[in-house]
Amino acid sequence: MPTPPTYKTALIVGAGEGLSASLARLFAREKIRVALAARKIEKLGALCTETGARAYACDATNADDVERLFGQVEREIATPDVVVYNASGRARGPFTDLVPADVANAIAVSAFGGFLVAQQAAMRMLPNKHGAILFTGASASVKGYPQSAPFAMGKFALRGLAQSMARELSPQGIHVAHFVIDGGIRSAARTEPADRPDSMLDPDAIALSYWNVLQQPRSAWTWELELRPWVEKF
Repeated sequence: MPTPPTYKTALIVGAGEGLSASLARLFAREKIRVALAARKIEKLGALCTETGARAYACDATNADDVERLFGQVEREIATPDVVVYNASGRARGPFTDLVPADVANAIAVSAFGGFLVAQQAAMRMLPNKHGAILFTGASASVKGYPQSAPFAMGKFALRGLAQSMARELSPQGIHVAHFVIDGGIRSAARTEPADRPDSMLDPDAIALSYWNVLQQPRSAWTWELELRPWVEKF
């Protein structure tokens, strides 16, 4: 059997409860050091205590902030060889009522921030020809829904970024993957009805799929994976 890649340090950008927390716990169990980045890090205290992660304040849409983030993680932990981009922005409403500034911000968080983070990650991974950059997409990555144009614009752009990066960077040893999370993610505040068990995505199960992709030998890499509950229509 081919030997799976070995990763030592993970950076999760756009961290919070749910998927980010599940990923942090999984990485910690696998003895991978974890850094968490978010605009507000106060909410990450319990997760850091649980996983041994370190939290960093960062606005992913600000190039200086992102460069500073990578510098801090390098100095205080190590250069990350797994980077996960989980941040996204939304602006909902009828198309003609959307506020342009809100739309610009939503696209910046969902897509431009992904570019900034991925660029800093790739610059550090390329010299070693090793690393993985993972992007969290959504149903809106492939389907534009009514009254949700800004989210679709941002997620379509993020998917295009991932596809372009995969074609360019995979031959240089960097595994780039995009995950289409097609359905609602279960949380403490959002649970499925008792008569519809497993009708929502379990964040721990999603994290396991991320891990499975990370363990792929380079002779059989996935650039995109769709995940949805067994009862979800698509």
